[in-house]
Amino acid sequence: MAKKDYYEILGLSKNASEAEIKKAYRILARKHHPDVDKSEGAHERFKEINEAYQVLSDAKKRQAFDQFGHAAFEQGSPFDQGQAGWQRGPGGYTYRTYSSGSPGSINFDFDFGGFSDPFDIFEMMFGGASPFGRQTRASRYVLPLTFDEAVHGCTKEVEIEGKKMKIKIPAGVDDGSEIRFGDFYLVTEVKGDPRFSRQGYDLFVDYDISFAKAALGGTIKVPTIDGDIKVRLPSGTQSGTQIRLRGRGVSKLHGGGRGDQYINIRLRVPNKLSREERKLLEELEELQES
Repeated sequence: MAKKDYYEILGLSKNASEAEIKKAYRILARKHHPDVDKSEGAHERFKEINEAYQVLSDAKKRQAFDQFGHAAFEQGSPFDQGQAGWQRGPGGYTYRTYSSGSPGSINFDFDFGGFSDPFDIFEMMFGGASPFGRQTRASRYVLPLTFDEAVHGCTKEVEIEGKKMKIKIPAGVDDGSEIRFGDFYLVTEVKGDPRFSRQGYDLFVDYDISFAKAALGGTIKVPTIDGDIKVRLPSGTQSGTQIRLRGRGVSKLHGGGRGDQYINIRLRVPNKLSREERKLLEELEELQES
């Protein structure tokens, strides 16, 4: 039976970003782990998800898959999976695969989608019940946050093991951030915002302008996390222009200021024109061609 496309397994398009790949993996790995998903074939589904993420989260492996498909990982290829195993290193645990060639083969580390080591995904779901036989570590609990709560910080009242407590969330946390409080961790689950997309501490906003505004220039009102601000567009602004607003992004967790905000300018072409609008555009076209 032909193997499934890795992008299809994670429900992604081929131009998916690293953040989208990581987010899709985290969601699917939690949903389809055999200890959670009792449906038939859950174990195989979980293996497929991990295999797909292992490839697509590695830039070199992803490039090879995009070019050669599953043939890139067949026996004897540079990316042949060969034997694999968990290894502890200076930065925590990694899942290391080896090519099946001669000594000196290339090693690849496996990123666990934002979890600090391979046991964290199970501890988040089962409170430390790792199928690898490891002793229980600090418990982890998912904390849902709105986009505004994440970028501005907030105080949340939570209930942990029957105890209510107030937790101060620092400004700048992102989806998947881990915050330690005493003997447990909170893992933030941040909702998206229709106005902004986020990459690290930088924010991106798409802004549509008319042909007239692009040609003549003028002032536009742009949303930021601090409220709307006015931005001056020069005459002759082209569709695809990106404007940088320094220091208008998200606060950095460990100090050092804020990220930036980028405005992506897009030209808005009307679907319908009034009689007067059409006449004016036709006159403009005649002037430009004369």
